[in-house]
Amino acid sequence: MHRKVFASKVYERKVVLITGGCAGIGRALVLRFAQAGARLVILDLQQDELDSLLQHLADHHHVEAMGLCCDVADAVAVQEAVALAMERFGGIDVLVNNAGVSHRSTFADTDLEVFQRVMAVNYFGALNCTKAVLPSLIARHGQIIVLSSLSGFAPLLYRSAYNASKHALHGLFETLRYEIKGSGVNVMLVCPGFTATDLRKNALVGDAGLAPSPPLAMGRVASAHDVAEEVYRAALKRKRLLVLSNVNWRARLLARYFPWLFERALLPRISGIKPGRGGR
Repeated sequence: MHRKVFASKVYERKVVLITGGCAGIGRALVLRFAQAGARLVILDLQQDELDSLLQHLADHHHVEAMGLCCDVADAVAVQEAVALAMERFGGIDVLVNNAGVSHRSTFADTDLEVFQRVMAVNYFGALNCTKAVLPSLIARHGQIIVLSSLSGFAPLLYRSAYNASKHALHGLFETLRYEIKGSGVNVMLVCPGFTATDLRKNALVGDAGLAPSPPLAMGRVASAHDVAEEVYRAALKRKRLLVLSNVNWRARLLARYFPWLFERALLPRISGIKPGRGGR
């Protein structure tokens, strides 16, 4: 009982900044931290969606929250947004780097613009936010939570830019964890399995247009709510790595130790290619 009561108070009045907070896992995390009594800073691209979410939080959760329209790929815009958050709340306790974009196209058919945009949002977006917030996190012994992916340790076909951005996140934040060891800041990388979000629906294609990816060919598709709950519980324990779904641990094991078996048995299916189907 005492442990449960303590856990319910961990994030009360803490300031949690979540990027890409209006949809999918980001929105689910906003609601989960709101339930825990946190004060929220939400970054997203659409002001009307931010306004709607803020109204929902005011009506149903009665927590302090601010929504800021911000492209995390823009370092100056991020610094300005963080300055506004610091002015209102005095500091940041938890940073959730969630904003992301995906694509689906072969390397040969993917324009350079797509690689640049995916890396700008997925990698430099997280870098920009962490750079801006890190002094406050160190002062408050806070947390950095980074939403990575299955593709952070195992490739997915037709997602070379996305895969590269997730590998880059692991390289950056695993290094940062060692550099700030002893500061009291927890760095947790989260690798969700297949999740029902708009990321797949809004995937870029080779010419930088938008087109939905086909349904996933295998694995249980988790809800954003379930993923957010797992992330929240892992954050309470200040874990370093959270890998979700049975597909992920199999992919991780096979990709590392039995790459030939991974390529033959798992890679086509986790990339969304059904048996007997060779196209994109």
